[in-house]
Amino acid sequence: MEDIVQFRLMTVEDVEQVYNIEISSFTLPWSKEAFYNEMTTNQYAKYIVMELDNRVIGYCGMWVIIDEGHITNIAVLPEYRGRKLGDALLKQVIEFSRALGLRVVTLEVRVSNIVAQKLYKKYGFQAGGIRKNYYTDNYEDALVMWVNLYER
Repeated sequence: MEDIVQFRLMTVEDVEQVYNIEISSFTLPWSKEAFYNEMTTNQYAKYIVMELDNRVIGYCGMWVIIDEGHITNIAVLPEYRGRKLGDALLKQVIEFSRALGLRVVTLEVRVSNIVAQKLYKKYGFQAGGIRKNYYTDNYEDALVMWVNLYER
């Protein structure tokens, strides 16, 4: 029998697992303290975790300001990639954003990350601009993408 992936809101108890996903996914990972602060002091932060067998295998963070959502980070553990789980997670985030009444969702993605860009385009995200030298590890530009949730 296939295991079922489940989604829920992140809690402080998830910080350790989310941090492990973060450091295995990004060259400029957020600190554990940053995630703890997101959970305890950032009134705009909303995080969803993806679980399989009671283990957090993916997460997405978003800042919600009035009717806009800004995806801060989205990642799946490396050993679970290539199984369309990132797709499932992004779909859940879009549905969650609609449920919150958000009008627009935006994010930045490395200009070289074509795989992620294709996923975002699947859900209606469009290129909106470039942030020059956005990533401080190699000064790569970021592509700003956005989706209007009521035009799909």
